[in-house]
Amino acid sequence: MDKLFDLVIKNARVVRPNKTSVACLDIAVNAGKIARLAPDIQAEQARQVFDAGNLLAFPGCVDAHMHIGIYGPLGQDAVSESKAAAMGGVTSSLNYIRTGQYYLNRNGPYRDFMPEVLKQSDRHFWVDYGYHVAPIEAGHIDEMEHLALDYGVPSFKIFMFYGGYGLHGRSSHQNEFLMIGPEHRYDIAHFEFIMRSAQRLMAKHPGLAPYVSVSLHCELAEILDAYTRIVEREGRLSGLHAYSAARPPHSEGLAIWIASYLANETNCLNINLLHLSSRKAIDAAWTMQQVFPHIAFRREVTVGHLLLDADCECAVQAKVNPPIRPREDVEALWQAVLDRKIDWIVSDHACCSAEQKWSKDDPTNIWVAKAGFGGTEYLLSGVLSEGSKRGMSYNHMAELLSWKPAQRFGLLDKGDIAPGYDADIALVDPHESFVVRSAESESKQGYTPFEGMELTGRVKTTFLRGVLVYDGGKVVGPAQGRYLRRPLGQPGDVALGSGGIAETRRAARARK
Repeated sequence: MDKLFDLVIKNARVVRPNKTSVACLDIAVNAGKIARLAPDIQAEQARQVFDAGNLLAFPGCVDAHMHIGIYGPLGQDAVSESKAAAMGGVTSSLNYIRTGQYYLNRNGPYRDFMPEVLKQSDRHFWVDYGYHVAPIEAGHIDEMEHLALDYGVPSFKIFMFYGGYGLHGRSSHQNEFLMIGPEHRYDIAHFEFIMRSAQRLMAKHPGLAPYVSVSLHCELAEILDAYTRIVEREGRLSGLHAYSAARPPHSEGLAIWIASYLANETNCLNINLLHLSSRKAIDAAWTMQQVFPHIAFRREVTVGHLLLDADCECAVQAKVNPPIRPREDVEALWQAVLDRKIDWIVSDHACCSAEQKWSKDDPTNIWVAKAGFGGTEYLLSGVLSEGSKRGMSYNHMAELLSWKPAQRFGLLDKGDIAPGYDADIALVDPHESFVVRSAESESKQGYTPFEGMELTGRVKTTFLRGVLVYDGGKVVGPAQGRYLRRPLGQPGDVALGSGGIAETRRAARARK
């Protein structure tokens, strides 16, 4: 018998977004694509058979907010942190990157910057990968069309607090930090011009328009500066409570209002509000959706803000922007998730080694610690563990972890387990509990603020385009990750034939 399929995964409980149940099915794979779903596909039809043993089969997670290479060489970071992603069921990594200090520690045009990024990325990722870009210099705004058309990067970022505040705290040298000239300003006017450029890009290229978006880190520097001085002067708070008070929730809320008004003013219709961390941020984001219903807002939360609170003993290990909040804010985020006010959940993974994260001379000082930590390896397990306790369905989890970010950012071959989609699959035991130990992670961070946390729902196996990349507690094989030039394909562009899946001419042209 001719082999119709490269792989058949038998006995899987398939979790699909936009469904209301889990189906017991076999999954046939050919040429990296899902070719067929059926209750009993004959093993003899496949070159390789894998028994899922009745585990849940989630579509591979699209971790749409990561930072590869922020605190270490990009090529080295890509290896270890993408391995961590694979062990957590993440198969697509979208990474925010910019010019200025950190990352490549250079300025200049993205025409020079992006080739170096892609060179250092090539053959270093164990999962598929792409980038979002932040236009920092005035000249970058004119490069947005080039980034979208020539590099497949149609998603752009604004750091609202960078105009007068540093990555880790107060700074009086922002132009030096951003590596821009003294005549340049990274301010609200600059943000407006980024949005206007995105709108022009949408109007000029209507086929690309659904995937052109502007993402915002919403905090206001003036409020951060004032409240940091107050918290430090009073000295009543310490650790994560101090950091949360120094970057108060109303700073998030006010920034969201400003960003939303600018989006309306510029007719920039695709806006992503990143890592909402508080009840006030959620309320502001939801209010703006009602005020400007024509704008396609998307609201993001991180697994860190869902699992950690300001009372955590991890303290400086969990320093991040915006801050980890008190428990009442954490529960407000979960309620927003359950109420379907949140569009996707991400890790905001930023590997920061212990040597960099805190001061050796003052290891508990929250003010001098670096911001950011890793967590992509706990994204699926964390949401599965805590979400299940709150009655969240597996299908809803698949929507927030895979489908919705894939749709927003133009990964149209990702995010579902259905014929025509990439065979990105995470097999998960929803009943297996484990205690988080940083020593067991592929990440080179060396610690985790989730240390000692018990999660229920363990990723056992990860397939990337039908290739085994994680199994039995180990990363498998060489690096298989491909660069995601977006928009990437469409499931409708592939057709089933007697030999499995074949690309149509339209799909082939789109990939050239």
